[in-house]
Amino acid sequence: QVQLAESGGGLVQPGGSLRLSCAASGSIFSINTMGWYRQAPGKERELVATITSGRRTNYADSAKGRFTISRDNAKNTVYLEMNSLKPEDTAVYYCNAVILTTTWHNMDYWGKGTLVTVSS
Repeated sequence: QVQLAESGGGLVQPGGSLRLSCAASGSIFSINTMGWYRQAPGKERELVATITSGRRTNYADSAKGRFTISRDNAKNTVYLEMNSLKPEDTAVYYCNAVILTTTWHNMDYWGKGTLVTVSS
């Protein structure tokens, strides 16, 4: 069993900042790519940013220059630092991780999501 637990969402004014965290726990042997996705009301889930175990990053165009993804491999945790937030960043943010379990299953896991609301 593997769980991903997000934290750090909330209400922030336009131009403000938030830092999201996601910790993976359970029967983990190793973690490959970790990432953040988001889903706004009435829209499909979309990629925000990903980071490999070697810390290679990839960002959606909407996130470039404003968001920074990072990870702490020792803590099995991925972070998303979000700056210069806009109302259109309002969404539920989901953590994702590709994990090799201790039972040798390579699987895609998702967190339950954390709501980010950007509004004055």
